[in-house]
Amino acid sequence: MIEDAFPRNLHPYWPKLQEKTRSWLLEKRLMPADKVEKYADGLCYTDLMAGYYIGAPNDVLAAICDYSAWFFVWDDRHDRDVIHGRTASWRRLAVQLHAATEAPELHLDHKDPLVAGFADSVARLYGSLGRSWNARFARHFHVVIDAYDQEFRNRMAGTVPTVDEYIALRRNTFAHWIWLDLLEPTAQYELPSWVRKNEAFVRAALACQDFAAWYNDLCSLPKELAGEELHNLGISLIKHEGMSLQEAVTEVRKRVEGTIQEFLVAEAEVEQLAVVTENVGPHGAELATAIRSCIGNMRNWFSSVYWFHHESGRYAVDSWDDRATPPYICDEQPDQVGECA
Repeated sequence: MIEDAFPRNLHPYWPKLQEKTRSWLLEKRLMPADKVEKYADGLCYTDLMAGYYIGAPNDVLAAICDYSAWFFVWDDRHDRDVIHGRTASWRRLAVQLHAATEAPELHLDHKDPLVAGFADSVARLYGSLGRSWNARFARHFHVVIDAYDQEFRNRMAGTVPTVDEYIALRRNTFAHWIWLDLLEPTAQYELPSWVRKNEAFVRAALACQDFAAWYNDLCSLPKELAGEELHNLGISLIKHEGMSLQEAVTEVRKRVEGTIQEFLVAEAEVEQLAVVTENVGPHGAELATAIRSCIGNMRNWFSSVYWFHHESGRYAVDSWDDRATPPYICDEQPDQVGECA
C-alpha cells in the first residue's frame, strides 16, 4: 500500500546530512565515538528526516536532523534510566530540559551532553521563524517531557495503560505536534491558526503522525517485548483487550491501514482549502503554497517512516546479541550523567 501510493522522496542535501549529524553526535558527546563510527549511519536517523522535510533550507534541515538524532538518544537514555532504576537521574534531566526549552542559549555548555545537545539544536530551530512559533514549539515540547515522565512512572510502577490512555499518551511521547510544527520552518512560513486548526488539516496531520507512531509500534513490538516494555499499542491490546499476540498484531495493522485511508480523504480536502486560499488577500498565493508544502510533507511522512523502519538498525532485533539491549547504546552506569546515552 505504501510502496504503491506514496513514492519515496529524499531531500537533495541528505548525503551531507549523514556526515554532519555524525560529526555533531561526536562533538556533543551524545554517543561514544566507537558507536558513532559503527552504528550512526546504519541507524538512518538522517534518512527519516530527509525523507519528510522536503523543500527545507539546508540549515533548517540540518538542525531538524540533529534534533531528531538527539530525540532518539534521549529516548534511549529514558529507557536505560528506567531499566537501571535511575529515578533521580531522570527527574534531574526532565527539569533541565524544561529549562532549556525556554532558554536554550543558557544551556549550550551544560555539563550533561544531553541537555547541551538539545539546547544547541533547539536554539538553531528557534532562529527559523518568529517568537510566536518558538513559543508554540516550547509549549508542545513541555508536554512531550511531561509525557515521558508519565511513561517513566508507569514503567517503574509496572502499569500498562489502557488502549485509549495509551493512544493519548503516545501522541505526546511520539511528539506529534513537534514534527508538525517543523513543517512551517520547512515551508519558511508560519501558518495562521485558522489553517492549523482547520478540521481537514488536523485530520491529515493526526493521520500521518498516528500512522508513524503505530507503525513504529508494529515494528518495535519484538524489541519492546524482549525489553519488557509496557508502552506499545499491541501490548495495551494484549493486556486490556485480552488479545493474543497475533490478534494484537492484526489489530495494530488494521489501525495503521486506517490512518492511510483517513489521510487520503483529508489530503483532498486540504487541497481544496489551498485552492480557496489562493484568492484570499494579498498573500493568498504565498499561504496556499505553504499549505501545499505542509500537506505534501505529511504525505512524505508515510514513505519515510515505512522505509526507515525497514532499513534502520534500530529495529534489527534478530541480529543483536541481546534482544533486550540494543548494541548502539552505552548500557553502563555513566560516571557523569549523560556521558553514555
